[in-house]
Amino acid sequence: MIYLLIGGLLFLAIVTFVQIIRVSELLSKIRNKDVNEVTENDNNIQGKILLVVGFGFLVFVIWQIVAWKHLILPPASSLHGVEIDSLMNTTMMLILVVFFITSIILFFFGFKYRGIKGRKAFFYAHNNKLEIVWTIVPAIVLSGLIVSGLKVWDSTMNVTSENSQIIELHSRQFQWAARYAGEDNILGKHDFRLIDRATNPLSLDKGDKYTIDDKITNEVHLVVGKPVMLKFRSDDVIHSAYIPHFRVQMNCVPGVRTQFGFTPTKTTQEMREDPQIIRQMQELNDRIDAMSLIEKTVFLDENFAKTVDDLPLKFDYQLLCNKICGSAHYNMKMKFVVETQEEFDTWIAQQKEVGGLVLTKK
Repeated sequence: MIYLLIGGLLFLAIVTFVQIIRVSELLSKIRNKDVNEVTENDNNIQGKILLVVGFGFLVFVIWQIVAWKHLILPPASSLHGVEIDSLMNTTMMLILVVFFITSIILFFFGFKYRGIKGRKAFFYAHNNKLEIVWTIVPAIVLSGLIVSGLKVWDSTMNVTSENSQIIELHSRQFQWAARYAGEDNILGKHDFRLIDRATNPLSLDKGDKYTIDDKITNEVHLVVGKPVMLKFRSDDVIHSAYIPHFRVQMNCVPGVRTQFGFTPTKTTQEMREDPQIIRQMQELNDRIDAMSLIEKTVFLDENFAKTVDDLPLKFDYQLLCNKICGSAHYNMKMKFVVETQEEFDTWIAQQKEVGGLVLTKK
């Protein structure tokens, strides 16, 4: 509500400023002054206004960074994510340094070189040294960023599945399903012609020997410190698997198998004890508490697939669809849990193998 009030006040301030200008123009006409004539006094006023606007703009940018910093993602919970964060931070620091320097120069020069009677602009058409400097310096900086980015990309994407746990993430409007490879760590075959929404929604081939020991689950459990290879596919449209805390995103394309390998480094419990996560979850729960019962019910169902009985909410890793795939796109979520090897072994032992499910084959 406070932001609406601030927005309303800013709007009124702009309207007031515009009206003042119009009144000034009317007064000039009454006094038989040419409103289009620019005087030295006008230039002085405009130059000072430019300084004030520039200063206010930069203060606003700094305020935005400080005010919303607590809502950004915490440090990455995967090995490759640390490299991505480092690259992102380096890039943003360079951008911000250049942004603030050029913005200050822009607004200051607008004031310094305002129109003054008797001053004549100096014609400065070309400077080879200056051209070389502002071509070579950015080229070196950008080349460094590109090379660093390629190294991070190469180490992130070229991950072998030799020692990784194999998990398939199946997407369709508007839900996810996970399939774990069995003890052989090989996923069974699938064929879209075998799909049956009632008995074989993942279109698995029962005749394939590797299918029998696969396990289908409605949430994903990972072992902390153990590499995992996620393999993605889609039944209908392009979805995008996005797991922000792991810095993982990959499109799920019908007819194409995509994959992403990574190593989780923080358990769900460790994340729940992280001070930044605690603050973020506290703020979220406080906002939910301020809602009416109906608002709570709708908000929890649409955003977390939970009810008021699940309050207060606790942190969980989430798989989201990051492509607008249809009317219920917002419902495409899946819970990820990172835990110890012992906890994972207990959980996976409770999941049923595909061999125990009813499948059909055409």
